[in-house]
Amino acid sequence: MNKINYQKQLDKVIEGHQSRGELPSLLLHVCCAPCSSYCLEYLSQFFDITVYYYNPNISIQEEYEYRLSEELRYISQKEFTHPVKLTESRYDPSEFFQAVKGLENEPEGGLRCAECFRLRLEASAKKAKELGLDYFTTTLTISPLKNADLLNETGAEAGERYGVRWLPSDFKKRGGYKRSIELSREFDLYRQNYCGCVFSRRDEK
Repeated sequence: MNKINYQKQLDKVIEGHQSRGELPSLLLHVCCAPCSSYCLEYLSQFFDITVYYYNPNISIQEEYEYRLSEELRYISQKEFTHPVKLTESRYDPSEFFQAVKGLENEPEGGLRCAECFRLRLEASAKKAKELGLDYFTTTLTISPLKNADLLNETGAEAGERYGVRWLPSDFKKRGGYKRSIELSREFDLYRQNYCGCVFSRRDEK
Protein backbone atom coordinates (compact mmCIF):
# COMPACT_ATOMS: atom_id res chain seq x y z
CA MET A 1 0.00 0.00 0.00
CA ASN A 2 1.47 3.35 -1.07
CA LYS A 3 1.93 5.88 1.71
CA ILE A 4 0.06 9.12 1.09
CA ASN A 5 2.26 12.19 0.66
CA TYR A 6 0.21 14.86 2.39
CA GLN A 7 2.79 17.56 1.67
CA LYS A 8 2.35 17.01 -2.07
CA GLN A 9 -1.41 17.21 -1.64
CA LEU A 10 -0.95 20.51 0.19
CA ASP A 11 1.34 21.74 -2.59
CA LYS A 12 -1.41 21.10 -5.14
CA VAL A 13 -3.97 23.06 -3.11
CA ILE A 14 -1.59 25.99 -2.76
CA GLU A 15 -0.60 25.94 -6.45
CA GLY A 16 -4.25 25.91 -7.50
CA HIS A 17 -5.11 29.03 -5.49
CA GLN A 18 -1.93 30.83 -6.48
CA SER A 19 -2.61 30.21 -10.17
CA ARG A 20 -5.97 31.94 -9.69
CA GLY A 21 -4.53 34.79 -7.61
CA GLU A 22 -6.53 33.77 -4.54
CA LEU A 23 -5.79 34.08 -0.82
CA PRO A 24 -8.00 31.42 0.80
CA SER A 25 -8.89 31.57 4.49
CA LEU A 26 -7.67 28.92 6.91
CA LEU A 27 -8.46 27.96 10.48
CA LEU A 28 -5.29 26.54 12.01
CA HIS A 29 -5.83 24.53 15.18
CA VAL A 30 -2.74 25.01 17.36
CA CYS A 31 -1.59 23.00 20.36
CA CYS A 32 1.29 25.26 21.42
CA ALA A 33 3.56 28.03 20.16
CA PRO A 34 6.58 25.84 19.25
CA CYS A 35 4.48 23.55 17.05
CA SER A 36 2.72 26.50 15.43
CA SER A 37 5.93 28.48 14.80
CA TYR A 38 6.93 26.89 11.50
CA CYS A 39 3.34 26.17 10.43
CA LEU A 40 2.44 29.85 10.66
CA GLU A 41 5.65 31.03 9.03
CA TYR A 42 5.02 28.68 6.11
CA LEU A 43 1.24 28.86 5.71
CA SER A 44 0.93 32.63 6.12
CA GLN A 45 2.56 32.98 2.70
CA PHE A 46 -0.49 31.38 1.09
CA PHE A 47 -3.46 31.73 3.49
CA ASP A 48 -5.37 34.27 5.55
CA ILE A 49 -5.02 32.48 8.89
CA THR A 50 -7.17 32.38 12.00
CA VAL A 51 -5.43 30.49 14.79
CA TYR A 52 -7.80 28.40 16.88
CA TYR A 53 -6.63 27.55 20.38
CA TYR A 54 -8.81 24.67 21.53
CA ASN A 55 -7.04 22.27 23.89
CA PRO A 56 -9.25 20.90 26.69
CA ASN A 57 -6.74 18.05 27.00
CA ILE A 58 -4.42 20.42 28.87
CA SER A 59 -5.49 19.42 32.34
CA ILE A 60 -3.78 22.16 34.38
CA GLN A 61 -5.24 25.62 33.89
CA GLU A 62 -1.94 27.41 34.53
CA GLU A 63 -0.30 25.29 31.82
CA TYR A 64 -3.19 26.01 29.43
CA GLU A 65 -2.96 29.75 30.01
CA TYR A 66 0.82 29.84 29.74
CA ARG A 67 0.78 28.02 26.40
CA LEU A 68 -1.88 30.42 25.18
CA SER A 69 0.17 33.45 26.30
CA GLU A 70 3.20 32.08 24.45
CA GLU A 71 1.10 31.62 21.31
CA LEU A 72 -0.11 35.21 21.53
CA ARG A 73 3.43 36.46 22.12
CA TYR A 74 4.78 34.61 19.10
CA ILE A 75 2.00 35.92 16.85
CA SER A 76 2.64 39.49 18.05
CA GLN A 77 6.43 39.32 17.62
CA LYS A 78 6.80 37.34 14.39
CA GLU A 79 6.42 39.06 11.03
CA PHE A 80 4.14 37.09 8.71
CA THR A 81 3.49 37.47 5.00
CA HIS A 82 -0.21 37.96 5.75
CA PRO A 83 -1.62 38.98 9.16
CA VAL A 84 -2.50 36.21 11.62
CA LYS A 85 -5.29 36.47 14.16
CA LEU A 86 -6.32 34.20 17.02
CA THR A 87 -9.62 32.99 18.41
CA GLU A 88 -9.74 31.10 21.69
CA SER A 89 -12.24 28.49 22.73
CA ARG A 90 -13.54 28.19 26.26
CA TYR A 91 -11.43 26.16 28.64
CA ASP A 92 -13.34 23.06 29.77
CA PRO A 93 -11.18 19.98 30.57
CA SER A 94 -14.34 17.97 31.27
CA GLU A 95 -14.86 17.75 27.49
CA PHE A 96 -11.58 15.87 27.19
CA PHE A 97 -12.20 13.58 30.16
CA GLN A 98 -15.63 12.69 28.80
CA ALA A 99 -14.20 11.94 25.35
CA VAL A 100 -11.53 9.56 26.68
CA LYS A 101 -13.58 7.93 29.41
CA GLY A 102 -12.59 4.28 29.70
CA LEU A 103 -9.30 4.87 27.88
CA GLU A 104 -7.34 6.25 30.81
CA ASN A 105 -4.86 3.36 30.82
CA GLU A 106 -4.24 3.32 27.08
CA PRO A 107 -0.59 3.86 26.13
CA GLU A 108 0.50 7.23 24.78
CA GLY A 109 -0.20 7.28 21.05
CA GLY A 110 -3.03 4.73 21.33
CA LEU A 111 -6.82 4.92 21.33
CA ARG A 112 -6.96 7.70 23.91
CA CYS A 113 -4.91 9.97 21.66
CA ALA A 114 -7.10 9.08 18.69
CA GLU A 115 -10.19 10.23 20.61
CA CYS A 116 -8.37 13.39 21.67
CA PHE A 117 -7.54 14.15 18.03
CA ARG A 118 -11.16 13.57 17.06
CA LEU A 119 -12.42 15.89 19.81
CA ARG A 120 -10.16 18.76 18.80
CA LEU A 121 -10.54 18.37 15.06
CA GLU A 122 -14.34 18.11 15.27
CA ALA A 123 -14.36 21.38 17.23
CA SER A 124 -12.01 22.94 14.68
CA ALA A 125 -14.21 21.91 11.75
CA LYS A 126 -17.24 23.33 13.53
CA LYS A 127 -15.45 26.62 14.25
CA ALA A 128 -14.19 26.91 10.66
CA LYS A 129 -17.74 26.41 9.40
CA GLU A 130 -19.08 28.93 11.90
CA LEU A 131 -16.53 31.54 10.77
CA GLY A 132 -17.12 30.81 7.08
CA LEU A 133 -13.49 29.88 6.40
CA ASP A 134 -12.33 27.93 3.34
CA TYR A 135 -10.13 25.33 5.08
CA PHE A 136 -9.05 24.00 8.44
CA THR A 137 -6.07 21.98 9.60
CA THR A 138 -3.90 21.40 12.68
CA THR A 139 -0.29 21.91 13.76
CA LEU A 140 -0.28 18.44 15.33
CA THR A 141 1.20 16.81 12.22
CA ILE A 142 4.50 18.60 12.84
CA SER A 143 5.31 16.28 15.74
CA PRO A 144 7.39 13.18 14.90
CA LEU A 145 5.43 11.47 17.71
CA LYS A 146 2.00 12.06 16.16
CA ASN A 147 0.40 9.83 13.52
CA ALA A 148 -0.02 12.04 10.44
CA ASP A 149 -2.16 9.45 8.63
CA LEU A 150 -4.59 9.27 11.54
CA LEU A 151 -4.73 13.04 11.91
CA ASN A 152 -5.42 13.57 8.21
CA GLU A 153 -8.06 10.85 8.12
CA THR A 154 -9.76 12.23 11.24
CA GLY A 155 -9.62 15.79 9.95
CA ALA A 156 -11.05 14.84 6.56
CA GLU A 157 -13.93 12.97 8.23
CA ALA A 158 -14.71 15.97 10.45
CA GLY A 159 -14.62 18.24 7.41
CA GLU A 160 -17.14 16.08 5.59
CA ARG A 161 -19.49 16.18 8.58
CA TYR A 162 -19.38 19.96 8.84
CA GLY A 163 -19.07 20.83 5.17
CA VAL A 164 -15.68 22.53 5.35
CA ARG A 165 -12.52 21.53 3.48
CA TRP A 166 -9.72 19.80 5.36
CA LEU A 167 -6.25 21.01 4.36
CA PRO A 168 -3.95 17.94 4.18
CA SER A 169 -0.63 18.34 5.94
CA ASP A 170 2.48 16.68 7.29
CA PHE A 171 4.34 19.71 8.57
CA LYS A 172 7.36 17.76 9.78
CA LYS A 173 8.31 17.25 6.12
CA ARG A 174 10.87 19.45 4.33
CA GLY A 175 12.62 20.31 7.57
CA GLY A 176 9.49 21.67 9.20
CA TYR A 177 10.15 20.14 12.60
CA LYS A 178 13.77 21.31 12.54
CA ARG A 179 12.65 24.82 11.62
CA SER A 180 10.17 24.82 14.52
CA ILE A 181 13.04 24.12 16.91
CA GLU A 182 15.06 26.98 15.38
CA LEU A 183 12.12 29.40 15.72
CA SER A 184 11.48 28.25 19.28
CA ARG A 185 15.04 29.17 20.15
CA GLU A 186 14.90 32.45 18.26
CA PHE A 187 11.75 33.56 20.10
CA ASP A 188 12.62 31.77 23.36
CA LEU A 189 9.33 29.86 23.28
CA TYR A 190 8.30 27.58 26.13
CA ARG A 191 8.72 23.96 25.00
CA GLN A 192 6.81 21.56 27.25
CA ASN A 193 7.93 17.95 27.70
CA TYR A 194 4.45 16.40 27.53
CA CYS A 195 1.42 16.89 25.28
CA GLY A 196 -0.80 18.38 27.95
CA CYS A 197 -3.09 15.78 29.47
CA VAL A 198 -2.60 14.24 32.89
CA PHE A 199 -2.06 10.83 31.32
CA SER A 200 0.84 11.91 29.13
CA ARG A 201 2.35 13.73 32.11
CA ARG A 202 1.97 10.57 34.20
CA ASP A 203 3.66 8.49 31.51
CA GLU A 204 6.58 10.93 31.24
CA LYS A 205 7.54 10.32 34.87
